[in-house]
Order: sequence, then C-alpha cells, then structure tokens
Amino acid sequence: MIQAKLTLPFELADEVSDALMELGALAVMLEDANADSEDEQPLFGEPGMEPESAAWGLNHVVALFRNRHEGEQILAELDPEALNGVPVEFTEVPQEDWVRLTQSQFDSIPISAKLWIVPSWHTPESADGRINLVLDPGLAFGTGSHPTTALCLRWLSEFPLQGQDVLDYGCGSGILGIAALKLGASEAVGVDIDPQAVESTAYNASNNGVNMPCGLPDFPLAKRQFPVVVANILSNPLKVLAPSLCEHVEAGGQLVLSGVLARQAEEVIAHYRTWIPLSVWAERDGWVCLHGQKAVL
Repeated sequence: MIQAKLTLPFELADEVSDALMELGALAVMLEDANADSEDEQPLFGEPGMEPESAAWGLNHVVALFRNRHEGEQILAELDPEALNGVPVEFTEVPQEDWVRLTQSQFDSIPISAKLWIVPSWHTPESADGRINLVLDPGLAFGTGSHPTTALCLRWLSEFPLQGQDVLDYGCGSGILGIAALKLGASEAVGVDIDPQAVESTAYNASNNGVNMPCGLPDFPLAKRQFPVVVANILSNPLKVLAPSLCEHVEAGGQLVLSGVLARQAEEVIAHYRTWIPLSVWAERDGWVCLHGQKAVL
C-alpha cells in the first residue's frame, strides 16, 4: 500500500478529501498540520464560545491507495488549478493488521505512582493502590498524553479529593472528572460546548464504572459552586471565562487551569488576579498548570 500526503488550507481540505474518496481512495483523513506546535488549533469551540472554524487552518490530507500507480492516477484527476502545484509526499505502508498497528502505538500512560491511563485493549496491571483509568485514544478528545491533560491529572492525583465535588469545565472526553471520581471525589460534573463531548464523557464514565453528569454550559447541575474547579482549555477562552469560572469556585475552593503556554502564564495570572490569585503549579514541555485558592471572606 501507499500513503499520499498533501498540505492544504481548510478551504480546500474538505473538498479534496471528498473528491479522493469519490475517485477510489481506500481511506482519507485530515490532520492538523500545526499539531504539537504553538499554532495548534482546537477543532471545536471552547465552553462559552462559538467554534472558531469547521476545520484546522492548515491540514494534512492523508490518503491511502493500493499502490503508487493507483494513487498517481487518482491524484491526477483532481483539479490542478485548485491544488496549485501542492507537492505530494508518497510513503510506502506495510501490509499489516491496521487495528493492531494503530492500537500498538498507544501504550498505558503513567500519570503518577497511583494513576495510570490504560487503553481498553490493554489488560490493566494490578498493583496496590494503583488506579487505572480506561480511555481509548480519539481524534477530538484528550487521552492523557498531552502535557496539559497530564498536568491536570497530576494535580488531581496529589490533592486530597475525598469527599470533594469537582467541576470539569471544557471536559472533552471527561478524563479529568472521571479521574477525580476514581481518586475519591464524591461527585464530578462536566460542562462542554460540544454535544459530542457530552456523549463522549457519558460513554467514558460508563466504561469506567462511574457516574459523571455532563451537559452544555446551561447544564442545571453545573449552576452552583464547587470545592474544586478544573478547566483545561486554552489561554484566550480561559481569559474570557475568568468571571464565570471564578464564580463557580466556592469560598476556600481550588481553581486549576491548564492549556496555557509558559510564555502566556503571567498574562493569564494577571487576568484572574481580580478574583483568585494564581501561580504556576507545574510546567511540562512548555505548558503550565496554574493553581489558586479562592479567599474566604
């Protein structure tokens, strides 16, 4: 098999990928061309904000063909003016079991001594005090491998959560709220602007044997204050949401924020200073986790 990759702006990416499928490509997928960089862009909007776009600004269009001859024939049928001389990168792909190959790329992720993220096709290892969070890798939602998610999970695993209620704002896969429940929280509630995230959270919570109510930003169960509020989003939405997030934190409660680059930390801290004083709790791979405690008046 052969894989062909083109890099295209979002105006062309969907059109070209649809055309490739209609012309006979075995499979086509879109990837963020700026993934794992400062220009990485969330595909979905953040809580309280409208989606920025329906696709990434710059996309890798990756198509699979039986052989290079077939790939070149199909690509030749695309509109040459639309592609405007975009280079095509061909890569040989071994004939293998695709499911097993994909699954083999994702191993268990140790977050702390007691918390691990385990894909469902792995057999969780038994160890005294070890908590296994079962979560499969996906395209749209966090799985614990990104530094910001791992930082929030580390904070949750180190904070005494027994008897605490937790709000996971911008929950995505629900990973933070589910982890909080498995770590001893009495309740976790999720909020996200994307209905697919709400469905994903419900599925993952059920798959981990916990109950985590989740809904859109007007979700009734989230309209109160919590001892712990966690939001792993991005710096700009975090600044927009500052009054709302701080209002959700009860007096003496904890606020944990991530999705913030190290160079953005002071700006976000300054934005929250009116409500809750924050500081950098930990840093990893250029990303930070911010933490603060709301004053008791």
